[in-house]
Amino acid sequence: MARCWEMRGCDEEMQAECLHATTLHDRCPTKCAWGFCRLPQNDLTTDPALVFAIEPDREKAVKDSCLHCALFLTKGPRL
Repeated sequence: MARCWEMRGCDEEMQAECLHATTLHDRCPTKCAWGFCRLPQNDLTTDPALVFAIEPDREKAVKDSCLHCALFLTKGPRL
């Protein structure tokens, strides 16, 4: 089962024409209609302890919105 921070949210055809998806290392920007997480476990946080924590491996997130998600910041991959 894929973790939410590993899924882009758009299909292959959309990725083929999307400017940010030219490489697998580019994240979906928050302004992208499919870059926003609509999953129930999405929990955007402004807690500085989470947002600035050094343990989460932010390179593993495929969406910019993951970088402010409590689920990703607490349960996601670690450095």
